[in-house]
Amino acid sequence: MARKGPAAARAFRHRNYRLFFGGQLISLVGTWMQTVAQSWLVLTLTGSPFDLGLVAAVQFVPVLAFGLFGGVIADVLPKRQTLIATQTSMMILAFVLGGLTLAGVVQVWMVIVLAFLLGCANAVDMPVRQSFIVEMVGREDVANAVALNSAMFNAARIVGPAVAGLTIAVIGTGPAFIVNGLSFLAVIVALAAMRDVELRAIVRMPVPRTVHAVAENLAEGLRYVRHTPLVLMAIVVVGVVSTAGMNFSVVFPAYARDSLGQGAAGYGLLMASFGIGSLIAAVVLAARGRANPWAIVGGAVLIGVAEMALAPTRMFGVALLLGVGVGMGGVAMAANANSTIQVAVPDGLRGRVMGVYTTVFVGSTPVGGLATGVIGSAIGIPAAIAIGGAISALAGLGGALWLRSVRGRRAVRVAAEAATAEATTAAGG
Repeated sequence: MARKGPAAARAFRHRNYRLFFGGQLISLVGTWMQTVAQSWLVLTLTGSPFDLGLVAAVQFVPVLAFGLFGGVIADVLPKRQTLIATQTSMMILAFVLGGLTLAGVVQVWMVIVLAFLLGCANAVDMPVRQSFIVEMVGREDVANAVALNSAMFNAARIVGPAVAGLTIAVIGTGPAFIVNGLSFLAVIVALAAMRDVELRAIVRMPVPRTVHAVAENLAEGLRYVRHTPLVLMAIVVVGVVSTAGMNFSVVFPAYARDSLGQGAAGYGLLMASFGIGSLIAAVVLAARGRANPWAIVGGAVLIGVAEMALAPTRMFGVALLLGVGVGMGGVAMAANANSTIQVAVPDGLRGRVMGVYTTVFVGSTPVGGLATGVIGSAIGIPAAIAIGGAISALAGLGGALWLRSVRGRRAVRVAAEAATAEATTAAGG
């Protein structure tokens, strides 16, 4: 049974969501530890910004290639059981990488292979996990749940990199991968403990039996995105910014070492600063409780301005403050885009539309990560960061003009309020 709670934490009324939140929080700390440790491992093995970009690209190529099919799977298969399978596979991959590293036999090609396999699991896991939220909390609390997820993600983003930096400095990268593997047990147990009877009933799409049926299902989701201006704007802005401005983690190990004179511990703190800014923005969004399309473009501009200021910085303290700004902009953009789409999309299309969103958001990394690595190797890491920031700021400004030209300020506000009212009515009925 749902129970009453503070407005900023309405989604916690739902037992299944409380389980999901707790399991994910533990698991994401481990995931951020692995992200930092993997980047530092590659830098230690090769010393090349290009190789950092290559590993990032390989890890997310499957999301770009198969993310839309993951959306179809989300609309066809029971989501809870599917998530147990994907989380289990990611746990095994973390243990393998940790074992290879502790044994002292790890090579870059092994990291690349394991990163690719992790990407294959994520191609299914991401759209399923995103579209599962509404089944746990219903439309009336989905915006709050998305904001709480952002808070959870970024709390882990603070703790994970900081712990990883200290762990790497003291005992090396291998233990960080093992801790990540163990952390998956929390979310697997949480998913197993959920009650199906308390999930919102969602009519699943029939399993497509032919290639033509699969293609038509994909096309239906794409048509919805193309003909829904607010959803299309959100996905385009997120896609451009995530490609150009949110792949800084690819070159940040080298930036921390070469531009700021920091080691693994300093790199971990720098990554944690992004999490602090993201957590601040996520808490504000959770208290607000509804999506704001204008925050999508505002967040994109904030990312761009902060990164352009960060590029020439050589002072570690200033870099930390600017990292907070980048983190705030990232959550303002992504969380509002996610909530806007979740509320707008019909239940029968949610998996496929979220497949489009996650493909664009996460699948852009192969292009952006590799491009950032190439630019960083060719003309310097500060230039790569500045170029990404400039493109992000322009994308935000372009999105603002798009919103104004398509609907105008009043029309956008009315559309958002109507969507919220529809969700509330559906919940009450």
